[in-house]
Amino acid sequence: MQAMDIEKVNSMDFGEFVDVFGNVIERCPLIAAAVWSQRPFSNLEDLEKHFFDFIDALPQSGREGILRCHPDLAGRELQQGTLSAESRREQSGAGLTSLDADERLRLAELNAQYRARFGFPFVLAARRSHRAAVPRELARRLRCPPAQELRTALAEVRVCPRFIQLQFFTPFAAR
Repeated sequence: MQAMDIEKVNSMDFGEFVDVFGNVIERCPLIAAAVWSQRPFSNLEDLEKHFFDFIDALPQSGREGILRCHPDLAGRELQQGTLSAESRREQSGAGLTSLDADERLRLAELNAQYRARFGFPFVLAARRSHRAAVPRELARRLRCPPAQELRTALAEVRVCPRFIQLQFFTPFAAR
């Protein structure tokens, strides 16, 4: 996608906005649909703030639902080739697309334990990590109390959109 400025974003019709930003929060186009009505945005940070304000206004079940929309890291969707392009880039950047069989099995076991304990998949801004650190972080967070882990997972969700949005705004963000 070609870089754009905030004026372009503000001029988008509803369909175009949802097409462009519908996966900023993994598989949650409803958030982009709601944020569209908050135009005009003054800058990238303002746009991002509206995404997070929407999430923050949700009840706990809604915030957990957002987490449930995320794929397991190096999970079934990666193996089947059904990840979104954004998720594939993120997991590839962390080296998760080139795990050996033992590493995949270990991560699958940890993912299953995590999902069983918390009711949603392990969410990590993988691009900030690397393949050896992911299972360590997953194992560490498995020991966290549920309320703390919900906060941690939602904090990770807040990191992911920044990477995605900066792909659209790189020249604009540098101004």
